[in-house]
Amino acid sequence: MRGLGKYFIKYKWHYLFALVCLYLGIYMDLQAPKVIGRIIDDVLVGGQRSLLMQLVLMLLGVGIGRGIFKYLQEFTSDCIGVKIAEDIRRNLFGRIQKMSVGFFEKNNTGELMARVKDDAERIWEAMGFVGLLCVEAIVHTIMVLTNMIRIDPLLTLVPLCIMPLVGYIAVKLEKGLDKVYDDISEENAELNTVAQENLNGVRTVKAFFRGKHEIEKFRKHNSRYYDLNMRLAKTMARYNPNISFLTKVMLLLSVTVGGMFVVQSRITLGQLGTFIEYANNIVWPMEILGWVTNSMAAAIASNKKINKILEAQPEIYSPEDGVKLPEVKGELTFNHVSLELQGQRILEDVNFKVEAGKTLGIMGVTGSGKTTIVNLAERFYDVSEGEILLDGVDVRKMDLNCLRKNMSVVMQDVFLFSDTVAENIRIGSRDVMTDEVMVESAKQARAFGFVDELPEKFETVIGEKGVGLSGGQKQRLSIARALAKHAPILFLDDSTSALDMETEHEIQRELNRMEGITKVIIAHRISAVRHADEIMILEDGRIVERGTHDSLMELKGRYYDTFVAQYERPEELMLCL
Repeated sequence: MRGLGKYFIKYKWHYLFALVCLYLGIYMDLQAPKVIGRIIDDVLVGGQRSLLMQLVLMLLGVGIGRGIFKYLQEFTSDCIGVKIAEDIRRNLFGRIQKMSVGFFEKNNTGELMARVKDDAERIWEAMGFVGLLCVEAIVHTIMVLTNMIRIDPLLTLVPLCIMPLVGYIAVKLEKGLDKVYDDISEENAELNTVAQENLNGVRTVKAFFRGKHEIEKFRKHNSRYYDLNMRLAKTMARYNPNISFLTKVMLLLSVTVGGMFVVQSRITLGQLGTFIEYANNIVWPMEILGWVTNSMAAAIASNKKINKILEAQPEIYSPEDGVKLPEVKGELTFNHVSLELQGQRILEDVNFKVEAGKTLGIMGVTGSGKTTIVNLAERFYDVSEGEILLDGVDVRKMDLNCLRKNMSVVMQDVFLFSDTVAENIRIGSRDVMTDEVMVESAKQARAFGFVDELPEKFETVIGEKGVGLSGGQKQRLSIARALAKHAPILFLDDSTSALDMETEHEIQRELNRMEGITKVIIAHRISAVRHADEIMILEDGRIVERGTHDSLMELKGRYYDTFVAQYERPEELMLCL
């Protein structure tokens, strides 16, 4: 399978040890029929009863030896499979982490989870136990046939005539299963996505009474998954009984023809017994052909899907010898920036400059392109036209880690990890952040009060996505996380929408007192941007108004209309602000 050769090389000594154990186990296994043949010829027919105990002990020794080597073989093969699965998951997850934001817009979470978990496990089986079992079946068959030929070449033709038919049926089975496994893998990813979305959005589902709709949606995918597995079962049922029937016919013919040879004194009764034991031994490799080919077909399909991700290249990547600024002051410049995604114009000729330590406020209706400015500054996307400069350096020429390390973002959609409060705040610079910085950031974000009341305070584990916290509490933790990073540029994307007016004003006062930090505040509320050094109004991706609060109020344009819409008595509010 393409891309897996490196693992054979990496674990070559493990494979070699497993193969040696495999060979010795088969060798020991094939000694038992010879001993049984001697018991028949020498003890039962020849009357040498004194040999019986010796031959029985030989059988016992063969059984013990085979058990030891078989254990070592299977244990080693499982170790190989586990190690390879670990490597695949690590490489796959590392590749996923390097992908650009656009990649996750094209690939849903359920599909990626299926690749990391289910597909990696199928390759684990193929590269470990199942793979070595396949090798064992081949080596075992060759060694058995060799011993059978030594007993009687003509009698050996009986199983040799049946085996090609069994092989043909196994090949037909594999071809039928390849497409089925591919479809099952795809539907499994869809099923995971539906289930995950439902569980993540359980509150929305219940609030809008969509339980029946979600059950029906899940039922359709589950029914499709059932149909595919039934198709798989029917394919196996069509071929596997034929394989079993042919192996039984082979044994019957071997006994019949072998019995005739004994009567003719061509072979002894003990040799016939040995031959039948060998014929029994050759049955299991043929019977498992269907199962082995199933597993290998599934692994091949999974490997294709994993390779598709591993071969994908991120649209946004850090350039070789990217510029690493020794000290970032925080001057941010958009020079005639335009962005087009999937044929849609998102931003058009956006042009502004925020000097280090200054504050820019951005307002506009939903879909006007406000959040896109943050995404471009962080290089989640690259501009279609124009350039973005950080301290005079084009961000496309900067080292990506350096760029994002010097920017801190409070996202519009708050995401908190299922971890302690402390770990969620430390995420920006956990290795160097002190407890004092963490606590101070929580106080600045007005999060310390409710955190201090939690059972374990900062060591309290919060649920997935902040389950158990209110929207305002999650926003305050998100703000604390951004402030604790102490980055020279701070983006706040509608970061106080869930807060009450009093808490919002307190946080705004804290932000206003911060010096030496360039702040870009995106908001719908006038109160969030009023004190900014410059305010921009976006509409359909264009800057339609810009200026200070006072100049925009005098202009009596869109900003003024928004102000009037939010406050019934603007003159009085202007005085109190």
